[in-house]
Amino acid sequence: MIVQRAVHALMRPLIDPGQWPNGSGWYQQPLAWLQALALLAARLYVAQVFFQSGLSKLRDWSSTLALFQDEYHVPLLPPDLAAYLGTAGELGLPVLLALGLGGRFAALGLTVVNLMAVLSLEELAPAALAGHQLWGALLIAVLLWGAGRLSADAWLQRRLTRAA
Repeated sequence: MIVQRAVHALMRPLIDPGQWPNGSGWYQQPLAWLQALALLAARLYVAQVFFQSGLSKLRDWSSTLALFQDEYHVPLLPPDLAAYLGTAGELGLPVLLALGLGGRFAALGLTVVNLMAVLSLEELAPAALAGHQLWGALLIAVLLWGAGRLSADAWLQRRLTRAA
């Protein structure tokens, strides 16, 4: 019992799906479901964008390494390490985000990947910058409100609450 509570307390910041209204207003439950659907749509959209980017890096690894060597100037990391870490982040974190498993953790990780992508390029087309800003805003929503009701985090929270 004590171990379960300790695990729950340690895991909560990483898997908390976010809070939704539990009040008695007639509008609160429909809004809670709309929030859950909006968070799900945001998670799936951003996950798809980053996962596709990771796949494109894998398809031509020599070009990826060359881009990190010549074009992308990631601060504080050697180009080869930046290529491996960036690609791993673009392939692993979107899966977690789409499932809503460690949603805040995945959103934070992809926010870092997104920031590094913007900061590492000397020139970024306005349309590309707008895309990165949109993805950043959607990731911040997941960071603020959690993965939502329609997530593995919410399912885990319900299971852990019942077990306690």
